[in-house]
Amino acid sequence: MDIIGIGYLGFETPDLDAWREYGPQVMGFGIAPSPASDKESLYFKIDDRRHRFAFHPGKVDRLAYIGWEAMGRQAFDAAIKTFEANHVEITRGDAALCEKRGVRELIRFRDPVGYQHELFYGQKWTPRSFMPGRPHGGFLANERGAGHVVVITPEYTDELEDFLTRIMGFHWYGAGAGKGRTGFFRSRLNHHTSHDIAYGHGVGRMGVQHVGLFVNSIRDVGETYDIVKKRELPMMMTLGQHTQDPHLSFYHFTPSGFAFETIAEIEPWQGDPFELNPECLSLWGHEMVGPILGPSVKTPEEVLDPEYLASKR
Repeated sequence: MDIIGIGYLGFETPDLDAWREYGPQVMGFGIAPSPASDKESLYFKIDDRRHRFAFHPGKVDRLAYIGWEAMGRQAFDAAIKTFEANHVEITRGDAALCEKRGVRELIRFRDPVGYQHELFYGQKWTPRSFMPGRPHGGFLANERGAGHVVVITPEYTDELEDFLTRIMGFHWYGAGAGKGRTGFFRSRLNHHTSHDIAYGHGVGRMGVQHVGLFVNSIRDVGETYDIVKKRELPMMMTLGQHTQDPHLSFYHFTPSGFAFETIAEIEPWQGDPFELNPECLSLWGHEMVGPILGPSVKTPEEVLDPEYLASKR
């Protein structure tokens, strides 16, 4: 599938007000106008796309959906044929849902774990429309997607890897340097980083562990780091440079309990012409000062849609 990367992420939260302050003042997000049919939700911009993050009212903090961007209509149509040929259940988004997402067309489907995904093309954008919520040098997105996401799966199966690699056409990077069973995958059109999505095995656990965002400069990382420390926000890992993707980053926890990794490229990604096996997580730094799994990781019953759970019983 000709997938660029993650186009947008949707979350549910019981505390929209916390995000309304945190998004612009800590992360530098711009607040995007909410669609007329979804005024209760909060939308954020990090570039000239209509939005990249959506936070909807909900009873618990959870990842609601992952939106993947197809290169265009032809790639979108080809992906539908691939899903149908592999008997993956898909539903087409109606005009109202497409308007909420700001896209021309979309389909919805679930991975073998139960996470909700969407595939779209033609996201609305307006040149020079991004205005950060605080002084900020901007984010890297566009042809590389909005960033990456790491989720936890209660079971790590061959079916999951088959779905991601054979059906969705993602490249398998490897298990990385983490402990336990983990898989890193990147979309076919991503030539910038090792992964767009990773699944980590956590027995009886499910939820988003962290979201990685690329910023334009090391200064943007440092200024965000200072704001996090000044506000005494909980941190997962200090500043450091990963082995897998040799970039500067740090991790801190958001109001929803998952972490943001704020990243600046300091060396070009080395690529993966063969499967690499890093001996250590980082070349320097990244001291673990908080839990690796925040309160966003819960039981499957807490983070999956009741209707979906009922259909599996």
